Parts: sequence; C-alpha cells; structure tokens
Amino acid sequence: MVDAPFLPERVAIDAYGNGGFRFRDLSHKGSLMCLPSGVYGWSPANPQELKLTDFSDILEAPDGIGFVLLGTGDSQVFPSGDIRKAFVEAGVGLEPMATGAAVRTYNILLQEGRDVACALVAVDHHRRDG
Repeated sequence: MVDAPFLPERVAIDAYGNGGFRFRDLSHKGSLMCLPSGVYGWSPANPQELKLTDFSDILEAPDGIGFVLLGTGDSQVFPSGDIRKAFVEAGVGLEPMATGAAVRTYNILLQEGRDVACALVAVDHHRRDG
C-alpha cells in the first residue's frame, strides 16, 4: 500500500539515485510509485523480495491502469510468477527493467500522453534525467 500522494497528479521524474528520486522540485528518499492519481512513496527496497501485496494499489486502481513499468534497481529482475499471473488476470501490462530505463521510458510515455504507471525501486548511484 502507498501513503498519501506527494503530488496528486502525474509528473515526470527529474532525477534518480542516491537512494531516491526528484520530481517537480520535490525529493523522496526510497522507492516510488507513480499512478494516474499521483506520486507516492512505495515501501519495497529489494526487487528480489517483491510481493503481490506490493502491487495492490495498481491491481485495484479505480482509474484502470493499463500498463506498468517496474523499475527493479540496478538491473532487470523478473517478478515472481504469482505477481506476473495477477497482472495478466487484471489485464494490466507489466514490463520489468532496470530503474534507470524505467524512469526514462516512463517520462517519454508520459509526455506522449500514454496510459502508463510505474513502480520504481530506488538505486544508490546518481543520475539526472530531466
């Protein structure tokens, strides 16, 4: 589950690394989830330990998320079979990739007005994308 949004709107990610993210002149330490309803802190810190419950806000979203980019840290990590199955059953696309690639892809798709959300595990190295 995610907490109250940092921002109640979709925004591009300006930078990532050093264990967090920057967006719209704000910063967040830890992982991040960007949904149609806003930008939220997300608890997972280790992509190998992702659980189905970590995605409940996506899978139960009232505004119907069609596609999710999953940023899995420094490298691509595929989620467990039960997570992949739940996304298929919900009709929601899931694309795991390294967090940097997920941030860049999210920003492009967001700029194009596409129906996309992202769940991003924080990384320690620093990178500015905005």
